[in-house]
Amino acid sequence: MLLPADPKANYLAHADEIRAAIDRVLASGYYILGSEVESFEKEFSLYQDGGYTIGVANGTEAIELALRALGVKAGDSVATVANTVTATVSAIEQIGAKPVFVEIDPVTMTMSPGALAAVLEKNLGIRAVVPVHLYGQPADMAAIAAAANRAGVKVVEDCAQAHGAAIGGRKVGTFGDAAAFSFYPTKNLGALGDGGAVFVRDEKLAGIVRQLRQYGWRERYISEMPGRNSRLDEIQATILRVKLKYLEAENATRRELADRYLERLKNTALRLPQTVAGQIHVFHQFTLRTPKREALRAYLLGQGISCGILYPVPVHRQPAFADTALVLPETERACDEVLCLPCHPALTRADVDRVCDEILRWATP
Repeated sequence: MLLPADPKANYLAHADEIRAAIDRVLASGYYILGSEVESFEKEFSLYQDGGYTIGVANGTEAIELALRALGVKAGDSVATVANTVTATVSAIEQIGAKPVFVEIDPVTMTMSPGALAAVLEKNLGIRAVVPVHLYGQPADMAAIAAAANRAGVKVVEDCAQAHGAAIGGRKVGTFGDAAAFSFYPTKNLGALGDGGAVFVRDEKLAGIVRQLRQYGWRERYISEMPGRNSRLDEIQATILRVKLKYLEAENATRRELADRYLERLKNTALRLPQTVAGQIHVFHQFTLRTPKREALRAYLLGQGISCGILYPVPVHRQPAFADTALVLPETERACDEVLCLPCHPALTRADVDRVCDEILRWATP
């Protein structure tokens, strides 16, 4: 069975290094916020071309802590998109803030800067914006940041699917006031369990996030502010240190596989992902669109090819967040049509050709 993601295969590709790294941690006797976390934070900051990384328990809490550090509080509003995993919105609601959903660009399926500007003009008490770099495709950060700056609101980039993606040679996560990363096992940079990080450029802001992740402590056992327990553990940190060394090469493999899909499927009626000029797309997912999604998905599954749907129901249509008065046509259409084909570094060109052969067979009358 070909899978849309295969974290086991990625582990096996680096198994000897990972096992040695874990053994080193186990032998150290230090398992929480030790030298492995500190080293990973420094190495990931260097990968981001400078700044401060704060390892936390998961990507959801990374968004929450970033927003809290920027002063978002209960009763405020936060603008984001609805074609995202529920975690993005859960982080906002955990603070007691209200999500305000913004329409997406029909081509990139990321936040529309024009729609954001229109929402910000309505004076809805928005204190921050959380654009999502979806499927490895960067959002239009120049335009989003400009709109946010005009309105005097903060920007937290949701980079959970975009480790290594870039705009004009500058990595995502460096355009906003803060960024949140997830290291869930299926991510381009994935741990073997939960993990996340907040990335910021400002040293003072980094200090606040560090306090928030551990009870508000600056000095042990003395809470200077309300905080929580959200710590990246030493074992996940050491695994991430191993995997970070291979991230650029594995992202390059994802782009090569995506190029093969694009070449083989270019003459079909399927809507294929488009890479924006000047951007580096890291293809966390290779996501095509078709109104016949369920038929194509069922056919491929019958041929031993599993596909994902990220995401089948927009957040504003889910029971926990339902807003019947809100209509987002582009968002809703995208969620009805998207299908994620297998695309990860363990695949071969032959695997992609197999998927394409079956799609072409299905698409041929």
